[in-house]
Amino acid sequence: MSTSTSPEVERLLDPAFLPLVGLLDDITFDEEFLVQARKAVPGSDSTDLVERAEQLIDPETGVSVRVHRAKRTSGERPCVLSMHGGGYILGSPTMDDEVFESWCPTLGLVGVSVDYRLAPEAPYPAPLEDCYLALSWVFNHAEEIGIDPDLVGIYGVSAGGGLAAALALLVRDGGEFPISFQILESPMLDDRQETPSSQLKGLPVWSRETNEFGWRSYLGPLYGSAELPIYAAPARATDLTRLPPTFISATGVDGFRDEDTDFGLRLQQAGVETEIHVVPGAPHGYHLIEDSYATQKLKRSRDEWLRWVLDRP
Repeated sequence: MSTSTSPEVERLLDPAFLPLVGLLDDITFDEEFLVQARKAVPGSDSTDLVERAEQLIDPETGVSVRVHRAKRTSGERPCVLSMHGGGYILGSPTMDDEVFESWCPTLGLVGVSVDYRLAPEAPYPAPLEDCYLALSWVFNHAEEIGIDPDLVGIYGVSAGGGLAAALALLVRDGGEFPISFQILESPMLDDRQETPSSQLKGLPVWSRETNEFGWRSYLGPLYGSAELPIYAAPARATDLTRLPPTFISATGVDGFRDEDTDFGLRLQQAGVETEIHVVPGAPHGYHLIEDSYATQKLKRSRDEWLRWVLDRP
């Protein structure tokens, strides 16, 4: 174990995830690291199953979307708008290539990944505005890209899950677009870091110190404010009514565990159709260990839920 890992984390962590312990211990999150890390992002070209195309949607800011569609398909399809993870400071829409490589051919949907601007260069509300712009583009170009405007959902992992949750709140309050569902995987929702899980020492992959850096970068001068908008940190929302059906997942050795499960329970209490999954033993970034029980379990549960949402009357 890493010398920075607490006895509690050691006790909770599934041995399958030991390769992730200490993974970022020697990293200093600063401008130089961000420049280098942003160059190393996964992704792939179009494949035998899925074709991909980039579309600039705002020349002024340079915001674009990456559209994924199964080859040899036609007609109106459901659509999932995805916001990638990366703590609001890292990441690229190409990180969504893997999930759409699976979803587009098996579920017959169109995937749209938004290349939102990153903090600290573009703090809140810029990334959320970019996601809203992408959602607007999806609805305004529904016929052109072959999607069913009555079946558009949103999806996000980590910071992308936080942006998806914020987007759902923003759309609910604006009343402009009908979001059909949201999928939130280990979403980054609460800037306050007051929960027991957020205080765990030596968390693999995404420590409490790194989490604070991410939030400080994203919120800028708003960080620490008692009057922070709910669209900046969705966990601060007290009214969760009238939100779309939700799938939310969390893992047991993640600083986000408590804020995610609390958000899911409050959605249920607000009358929102919500399915919550919590898998023990896994840290943030569990998907890096592809063959682990947690990764396979959460992927399977997520995909089954999405199929059910798309297929029901």
